[in-house]
Amino acid sequence: MKNHIYYVYILQCADNSYYTGISNHLEKRIEEHEKGVYPTCYTYSRRPVVLKFTESY
Repeated sequence: MKNHIYYVYILQCADNSYYTGISNHLEKRIEEHEKGVYPTCYTYSRRPVVLKFTESY
């Protein structure tokens, strides 16, 4: 069985709200938040975002 590493992360948004997410490719996902790839995402209209916390599992 292949082991997968997942990351829990917390972003602080420009409006000082926080967003918590999970990803198996942290760098790619943070970049997607910063670029606004998904218009329906919570962070889309709250950019820029700052990574405040991450932990791997």
